[in-house]
Amino acid sequence: MNNIELVAAACGFLAVALTIYRSIWCWPVGLVQVVLYISVFYDAKLYSDAILHVIYIGLQFYGWHQWRQASRNGLQEPNAVRVERLSVVGTGLALATCAALTLSIGWLMSTFTDADWPFADAFIAGTSLVAQYLLAKRQLQNWYLWIVVDVVAVFVFSAKALYPTAILYGLFLIMAVTGAIVWHRRLRMQSSVNAGAHP
Repeated sequence: MNNIELVAAACGFLAVALTIYRSIWCWPVGLVQVVLYISVFYDAKLYSDAILHVIYIGLQFYGWHQWRQASRNGLQEPNAVRVERLSVVGTGLALATCAALTLSIGWLMSTFTDADWPFADAFIAGTSLVAQYLLAKRQLQNWYLWIVVDVVAVFVFSAKALYPTAILYGLFLIMAVTGAIVWHRRLRMQSSVNAGAHP
């Protein structure tokens, strides 16, 4: 299991690095990561995270498809998709969805399973789902959600002695901050280009 966790962590690091630079290859690499982590989290009795990674399999294919469509529709430079930003209303809906998923999943896990850290694990799972969806849609705010998820995840995975995964999420935290900065700069650059093209 330790070897599986190490390989999964390495794939996760590479997938996020590719995501920061908007490379479509983040999706197949991420697919390997999520498949491996299903067994890691199940064994650790972090069932919300295990279920999350089952769902992630579908989301990886969805994101891959979305980014390929962006390429076909001219929303992609060579090897890098364009960045977009949620409206205030969209941001509010995303946060409300995170809260609803956390409470509902946490209640289910605490009531019907022997899950450890049910609500913290539910927060990681529910907020990650929303962040992953926003990532597939190329929304800047995905990085802000990942930052919060990573802080909670480092604590939970350290408490469960999943040390390679805790280290990975610590790196994810640094990379999420980097991703937010890089994508924000990219969004400003796109806006400047658009403003120049349409005086």
